[in-house]
Amino acid sequence: MSNLNKEQQRACCYTEGPLLILAGAGSGKTRVITHRIAYLIDELGINPYNILAITFTNKAANEMRERVDNLVGFGSESIWVSTFHSMCVRILRKHIDKIGGTRDFSIYDTDEQKVVMKEVIKYLNLDPKLYPEKAMLSAISKAKENYMSPDDYEREHATSFRDQQVANIYREYQKRLKSNNALDFDDLIYQTIFLFETNPDALAEYQERFKYIMVDEYQDTNHTQFVLVKQLAAKYRNLCVVGDDDQSIYKFRGANIYNILNFEETYPDSEVVRLEQNYRSTKNILNAANAVIAHNNGRKEKKLWTENEEGDKVRFTRYANEYEEAERIAMKIRSLNRRGVSYDDIAILYRTNNQSRVFEEKLIYENIPYKLYGGTNFYSRKEIRDMVSYLKLLVNPSDDTAVKRIINVPKRGIGDTTINKINDFAIDNGINFYDAVVDIDEVPGMSRAAEKIKKFAELIDELKAMLEEEGVFISEVYDALIEKTGYINELMAEGTDEAKARIENIEELKNKIVKYEEEAENPNLTELLEDISLVADVDEGDEDSEKVTLMTLHSAKGLEFSYVFIGGMEEGLFPSQMSMDSDDPDAVEEERRLCYVGITRAMRELYLSAAAQRMIRGNTCYSNISRFIEEIPEEYIDKSGNISDASFGGEFGIGFGQSVIRKPISNIGFGRPKTNQSDYGKNNPYAKKSYGSNPSANPGFGKAFPMGDNSSSDYKVGDKVRHIKFGTGTVISVVPAGSDKEITVDFERVGEKRMFASLVKMKKL
Repeated sequence: MSNLNKEQQRACCYTEGPLLILAGAGSGKTRVITHRIAYLIDELGINPYNILAITFTNKAANEMRERVDNLVGFGSESIWVSTFHSMCVRILRKHIDKIGGTRDFSIYDTDEQKVVMKEVIKYLNLDPKLYPEKAMLSAISKAKENYMSPDDYEREHATSFRDQQVANIYREYQKRLKSNNALDFDDLIYQTIFLFETNPDALAEYQERFKYIMVDEYQDTNHTQFVLVKQLAAKYRNLCVVGDDDQSIYKFRGANIYNILNFEETYPDSEVVRLEQNYRSTKNILNAANAVIAHNNGRKEKKLWTENEEGDKVRFTRYANEYEEAERIAMKIRSLNRRGVSYDDIAILYRTNNQSRVFEEKLIYENIPYKLYGGTNFYSRKEIRDMVSYLKLLVNPSDDTAVKRIINVPKRGIGDTTINKINDFAIDNGINFYDAVVDIDEVPGMSRAAEKIKKFAELIDELKAMLEEEGVFISEVYDALIEKTGYINELMAEGTDEAKARIENIEELKNKIVKYEEEAENPNLTELLEDISLVADVDEGDEDSEKVTLMTLHSAKGLEFSYVFIGGMEEGLFPSQMSMDSDDPDAVEEERRLCYVGITRAMRELYLSAAAQRMIRGNTCYSNISRFIEEIPEEYIDKSGNISDASFGGEFGIGFGQSVIRKPISNIGFGRPKTNQSDYGKNNPYAKKSYGSNPSANPGFGKAFPMGDNSSSDYKVGDKVRHIKFGTGTVISVVPAGSDKEITVDFERVGEKRMFASLVKMKKL
């Protein structure tokens, strides 16, 4: 153990009784687990057969298995190194007959679960729009994670008619799984617990085998995983759990932080070892991380330290908008690469998936290769391809690929057989697919499908007619498209995290459209689609070539990069608006843990940034700087704008104690956003601080956000004006806002809009 520090050695040598290893970011926890296993075998003579090590992913299990084999050598194959699910499969293959199953059971994946659920909904004569397959599977999964049977679920939700129906669906779903001799992934753990509860002999067999148990990433365990581990460790109590409560960021997946926070209550005789020496980051990065996470109440006290160099201060820059933010980050990455930094050593992190679009586009424009970790390029995502296909059809009815993609999206009851018949008719008559759709009465064998096809054609005709109307914007047609197809409504009904992310992506495409309308001289849909195609058609390149990594903060856990950029450090985005509005006191604390994870990914340099204004659902919103920036002491952070060499003299002229959101272009589509994104700025200690000087004496953003020449935009109440997008209107209010003016215009077509004189594309008539 000569290569271990003092606390790592203590963790390895404490082998009898419960042990909690609080392993801070970059503190070498995997090394400790593998050396602890080697110590048990080599020094204490423990039989490898009696050791169990549980990880969360197959990748982690394989890495640990490889390290253990290298350290231990002969006999290491007897050690169980596995995920929770693979462990349970092995146990159930041997003992499931004791609870009424057979050993040749199937394990259903997500697609197979959907097939069963579809049958259940139909059998119970329920409306699939009111009880969507994904939403029902999600509800059942959560019930199983809490070890609730259908009867338990029914009792727990006795006052809700809908939840009573969910209980019926759950019961029928389980009945069908049983008749199919199948288990889903949640069943693997659920049924293993049930086996141990009802068959003491089976439990005793594994308690006797696993005398020494180690669990990695314990902060990510859910309720059933906690129960299962407790069952297995009950006899010998030699349970070692390793984790970091400060990196508990998967509550949305069922993780329960209290499993690690309350470990000492569950096991009063437990020993606690804190691994606080970090081998990854510079002192300044660690100090910044410690300062942020110290604001959380629900945590175990620890403070990371390192013998690494002091390093540069964390850099924070506030840009005019998300486009400048992405552009400047891309330019900085280019500069780093020219200095000899490999693209592989650079990562851009962000809070939500939809933020990737602007970063992707700017990297493409700068010809910087990139890869999305654990995700799909923005324009390759299903929902975006669907929306773009609709838009393509409006200007090019000959695009058969686009028509076929969306003729049954969302589902209209137009199946593959019908589509094939239309396609055959089109080929036989030498016409394109959409012409055959329009002439559906001429297509043989349509019967009941004909009316559904006609409704689809009517929808396309309505949207085409709207697009051709004078004064109507592409963004308005896009809103109408979303409303008339019901695409977002269907996703909302799913109620899953995946559906929520897809909705955010659809809204981000609206931002792209509005931005294009604002910048193009003569906006038209054909040109917009060309622009999208040029960005979307990116050569993936050589898999082995260097690439910048783009990923969400959730995906970044466990990884490290020499240079890290975290964008979107704004209230309402990070921390998220949902967490700020939540009644759960842990919601914002989990966001802060996510920030801590992001900061501690950086090894050498960390760049944080925010946008003064960001487009949300097609509307320009002004945001406060994230509280997490304010929580980093000045001695560890440089707020002078090092990325763009811009100097931020103070708060933006309008002040960031409040958020201003312009009214939506129309009432169609996404609905009306709140007029205040957050109440946080009104009464919190962070929002009113400024950077570097008195905001009233030096408003604005200096070089990074030129406010323009107000003399050329000297609007007065009563002035007649024309806006590039909103058309003609009358100025009804002019209010000073720092060095700028906030003007309100009553437009003839879209009503009142609030804008800043120096930014608005408008002229007096």
